Amino acid sequence: MVAGKIALVLFYFLTPALILYFCKIFPFLNKVGAIIIAYVIGLIMGTSGLLPGWAGNVQDTINTITIPLAIPLLLFSSNFKSWLHLAGRTLLALLIAIVSVVIAVMAGYFIFNNGSIKELWKIAGLLIAVYIGGTANMASVKLMLHIDPSSYIMTHTYDMLMSSIYLLFLMTIAQKVFLLVLPPFSPQSNDNHPKEMNAQFENYEGILKRDKFLPLLKAVGLSILIFAAGGALSLLVHENSVMLVVILTITTLGILVSLLPPVHRIDKTFEAGMYFILVFSINVASMANIHALVNISAPLLLYITLAIFGSLLLQVLISALFRIDADTVIITSNALINSAPFVPMVAASLKNREIIVSGITTGIIGYTIGNYCAVLVAELLHNL
Repeated sequence: MVAGKIALVLFYFLTPALILYFCKIFPFLNKVGAIIIAYVIGLIMGTSGLLPGWAGNVQDTINTITIPLAIPLLLFSSNFKSWLHLAGRTLLALLIAIVSVVIAVMAGYFIFNNGSIKELWKIAGLLIAVYIGGTANMASVKLMLHIDPSSYIMTHTYDMLMSSIYLLFLMTIAQKVFLLVLPPFSPQSNDNHPKEMNAQFENYEGILKRDKFLPLLKAVGLSILIFAAGGALSLLVHENSVMLVVILTITTLGILVSLLPPVHRIDKTFEAGMYFILVFSINVASMANIHALVNISAPLLLYITLAIFGSLLLQVLISALFRIDADTVIITSNALINSAPFVPMVAASLKNREIIVSGITTGIIGYTIGNYCAVLVAELLHNL
């Protein structure tokens, strides 16, 4: 089993290198994008039935370390001062996204309030929790509302399925579709010209050369220290708040360290962070298990579909009135529906590193208020 675990870990960490190599050789693969290819490989692997039962422990561990290591590296090269110009627009987009989720979930409650879904008001609370906050919020609300374990597991399974489809949509055609009604993103930083974005996200050339690799190791070391600080602080809070504390800590420290010129000048930190995101993409996609979708509850599946895609559609329509750009709409929606760890994946597919801070900030706020919104909406529906 030990040899098998080592082989599985090597697969997750080395496959991105092969993906990047083939993307460099074959232009059509480069157009598809390394992130999407990684995600598809993970989905194929997860649904093939080839993964052994113990793979879940390896996958959980990889999920635990890749995002906390990636976020500081991604932020080291960011221009936080330029992001301040986007803060107002981000907060407006966040408010619209939250309102859209609440309206979609409440609308679904009235549509399916015919006895076809057991304890529908509690399910509504779960959906608010996970689509404003995250999985930790969903688990918290399960305990607070005393939700039946079977209902919770079914809701969580359907959520993973539809969220995967939603994520693929965001990473492939969403930007082109939304640009029909929304304005394009306006870069705030001089080093973020649209024509250069593909190169910035995909250019790994020379990363192993001594003059780049040694400084990059120092950056990875800093990222590990930041991760350790987040992990240490998370020991002081309740289990349900661990993810919030970790993401908040590593984001704050990552931004502060990025303001140090010697760190900000290290080349290829963004690419190093994106490599961890590629590992995460394969890993998280391989956790999908379509075989678990037995005895499908069509009403519940439709309700979850409405909550995800209905809220996205509503957010786009409202954002069009306020002239919020397509990239900001996509990243804020993703930060709520899929939570903060998925922000870099979508930012990479959009070829826009400027929105990473906006997305992570949105996700953190979602973690913070998710439980409150969920219980408030659930109790409101219960008492109607």
